[in-house]
Parts: sequence; C-alpha cells; structure tokens
Amino acid sequence: MMGFTVAIDGPAAAGKGTVSRAVARHFGFAYLDTGLLYRAVGAKVLEGMTPEEAAETLQAADLENEQLRTNAVAEAASKAAAIPAVRAALVDFQRSFAMQAGGAVLDGRDIGTVICPDAQVKLFVTATPEVRAARRFAELRAKGEDVTLGQVLADVEARDARDSSRAEAPLKPAADAEKMDTSTMDIDAAVARAIALITIRRGA
Repeated sequence: MMGFTVAIDGPAAAGKGTVSRAVARHFGFAYLDTGLLYRAVGAKVLEGMTPEEAAETLQAADLENEQLRTNAVAEAASKAAAIPAVRAALVDFQRSFAMQAGGAVLDGRDIGTVICPDAQVKLFVTATPEVRAARRFAELRAKGEDVTLGQVLADVEARDARDSSRAEAPLKPAADAEKMDTSTMDIDAAVARAIALITIRRGA
C-alpha cells in the first residue's frame, strides 16, 4: 500500500516505541523511531557541536550509536528538539520516510500534528508520570545506571513540561488522534488495540 502512514505520538516511557515496533512487524511496515534522530543530535551536542550543526550534519550511521539511550543524551535531545532550526533540519527526512511504498510507522512527539498531519492512523500513547518514571527507572537500572526513582520522576516531569510548552511543535495529541492510556494496560492489550484500529482504517 502506497503512502499508508501510522503516526504514534506520546511522552517518554508511555509505551509508544514498543507498540510502534509491534505494529510495524505485524503489518510489514517500515519503522522509524524519530526520537532517535533527536537523540543522535543530542549525542553530537554532548560531543561539542551546536544543536543546529549536529542536526544539519546528521548521518544514518549516527543512529547506531550505542550511547543514544542514556539519560544524559535524552536530556540533551529534549533541549535540542525545542530549537526550531533543529526541527526544520529533520522534517524532510521524516516526511520522506513516511511516504515510502508499503506503509510506515513513525513514533515521536509531533508526528500526527506536524510531520504527518494527513496520516491515515494517529495514536497518542500516554501514561501517568509515576508509571512512566517507574518504567524508565527499571530500564536505566537494568543498564547499570546509578539513578533513583525520585530523580527519574523529576526528569520525566521536567521533560514533559519542556516538551509540552515549547513554541515549536509542542507535545500534544492531534485533534483526530486515538488516545491510549497504558497506565493500567499491559503491552499485549495495547498492541492488540492499535492493530485493531489500523486494520479498520486500512479496510476503510
């Protein structure tokens, strides 16, 4: 199917990445974690580049950096994402990916509102800050990072505030997005719900 786009947005640790990957596998769609683009920019910023330079020189190989999932990179990515010039440099790549043959799933924070406002399916996956912090805390501790749950919750809340209040492409559900709160939902139920919605839209 040409140009069938699934846009999945939401805050950090809500489950949108897991849902997105599962949906892409189920339907055979291409998948792009757009947050990795910003994390790659953040990693370059931590290495000494300006955010704008990092975005303009980004290469596909930069997305393979093993350090992209660290807390420091996540913080740098969120700050860089608030800069209009950084977002503009990455828009064309994302839109081109979304329109490829065979369908595509993109997850991020502004896919349904800015990058792909005409996407056939839009989901906004969220959960309470406390639930998301607990998930991220477990993930970081499993990787050996020395953090406390209180620190992670503070980071989650600060990032939510920054992402939601930025002037350029703030985090918010598209008016026609299907909202999915995963606070008390297991991943199998969330994936099943997303697949059911997409199946209906594809058949329409």
